[in-house]
Amino acid sequence: MISMDSKSASRQPAMLLEICTDSADAALAAEAAGADRIELCCAIEAGGLTPSYGCIKRVLELLKIPVHILIRPRSGNFCYSENEFLQILNDIEIIKALGAQGIVSGVLNRYGNIDKRRTDLLVKLAEPLSFTFHRAFDLAKDPFQALEDVIQCGANRLLSSGQEVCAGEGAELLHKLALLADNRIIIMPGAGINSQSIDKLLANKLFTEFHMTARVFSAADAKIPTGLSERDPIAQEGLWHTDTQKIKSVKQRMNT
Repeated sequence: MISMDSKSASRQPAMLLEICTDSADAALAAEAAGADRIELCCAIEAGGLTPSYGCIKRVLELLKIPVHILIRPRSGNFCYSENEFLQILNDIEIIKALGAQGIVSGVLNRYGNIDKRRTDLLVKLAEPLSFTFHRAFDLAKDPFQALEDVIQCGANRLLSSGQEVCAGEGAELLHKLALLADNRIIIMPGAGINSQSIDKLLANKLFTEFHMTARVFSAADAKIPTGLSERDPIAQEGLWHTDTQKIKSVKQRMNT
């Protein structure tokens, strides 16, 4: 599949920063701080799940930058039952109708390989939207074979931490993947990206897109001092907000 994403990769475009957000407020803050694209999801603490359609619709109404939607029906592994997979297919159709610019998803089989049949179906159904194979890749048994499988399925980009907890630690594998990809797919480092760790990834000038979750925890927003909230630990949890300074700091490192 030839796409604007893959064509632009061969022309070495300006570097792009994608921010993972879980609400319209967070997405708006990220856009204002300089984000070039949004990955929208919910339940970031669980690695990200499919956001509600109300959230998707509101974000698409408000934002001027592209929005890609994560489709992941549950937490845990990326091996899905038939019903779960049919849910993913239905979600793609609905999200296309809502007007998103991209889909973020992916499937593994129980042997730790890319499920090529199912991933190929997802990519084809998502067309003409851009398709990102997400960090399910980081659980793949053989990253080099997995890279070739994702490319063969026609995905536009691969989001990966280099099979480490954070992309800075996985920089060596990410560099190898980028060289092997040879502009056939965009390799987008993600996980633990900040103004320090990104330097290791910028050094070899192999990457044009980066992904980060720029959040800060606020305990001050936690508590409504009435009734059960005084005794319910869930009601007293704080809230996460987009950390605009983190975004600005990473953008500054990308542009120097």
